[in-house]
Amino acid sequence: MARRKALRLQRHRTLRRRLSLPVWADLFIRLGAALALVFLVVFIHWWDRSGLVDNLDGHVSFLDVVYFTMISITTTGFGDIAPVSDRARLVEAVIVTPIRFAVLFIFVGTAYNFVIKRSWEKFRMARIQDRLTNHVVVLGFGVSGSEAVAELIARGTDADCIVVMDTSEDRLSLAEEMGCNVINADATRDESLQDVRINEASTVLVSAGRDDSSILIVLTVRHLAPDVPITVVVRAPDNELLARQAGATNVINPVRFTGLLLAGSASGMHTADYLADLASVTGRVQLLEREARPEDIGKGLRELGSGSMGLRLYRNGEAFGYWEPEGQRIEKGDMIVVIRPTPECGPGII
Repeated sequence: MARRKALRLQRHRTLRRRLSLPVWADLFIRLGAALALVFLVVFIHWWDRSGLVDNLDGHVSFLDVVYFTMISITTTGFGDIAPVSDRARLVEAVIVTPIRFAVLFIFVGTAYNFVIKRSWEKFRMARIQDRLTNHVVVLGFGVSGSEAVAELIARGTDADCIVVMDTSEDRLSLAEEMGCNVINADATRDESLQDVRINEASTVLVSAGRDDSSILIVLTVRHLAPDVPITVVVRAPDNELLARQAGATNVINPVRFTGLLLAGSASGMHTADYLADLASVTGRVQLLEREARPEDIGKGLRELGSGSMGLRLYRNGEAFGYWEPEGQRIEKGDMIVVIRPTPECGPGII
């Protein structure tokens, strides 16, 4: 994974920024503004043509005014036509010169935006894409998405390894302040997901704010990345099954989880506090998942030692608790859910 300096691109380190106007419209506006300023200078020179002198024939025609305007704005200046009166020179210094700078800035800015900048962005985006691998992609940076990113960073995930996709520049600014890579794009579009190398991601977190949008994003991600784990947030219980059918690996219902915390607090004043402690890296204990290690093979979940305790194992897609027979003997390939104290609160390894 590339380091932060290698991933910087513009203010938001965006992989691609969508334009609010089509390219042709933006170009038309710029050229229109430049031509309007040129016509304004032509009008000013024609109005003050008595202060100009033509060193060839002594007569200043409209064509001469147009000619003088163009060589004046482009700072060419052949000297065949020149301002001679005090008023004409004052007009050139006070009015025409600022307009000349404005026209030049428009043309230079247009060349930069449509040629230099776009070529540079295309080159840097290709470099970023080459380095995007084994990263975390967060699709939607609302309340759930921002909390998830903050927790990932607190748990030790490098912010350079997180790519946030959203359509709100304000949200992307917050993600950038956290050190993440950001992209202003629609997560339901194939090309947007391909821009962040979705098939090379280690995991995808989806929190679009609406269940229908989140499920559509899951469908799109699963189509492009059949093997990448996907976690999605849905709020309606009826949509949990739909999210799993769409291809979500994990489905989280914050409303249901809140209900569990409320019910837990009703059965004991410290139950909800302990559940929140488990979910956060800032608590005294941590709930983590890992693959079974060679030293775990043959042991029970309650026999892991090293300050950690196994709670559940997953084998062939089925879950077994520490009290079940399958939980009494760990096998190669099992995924284990363990609880351990945080390093600040006591010894223990995962």
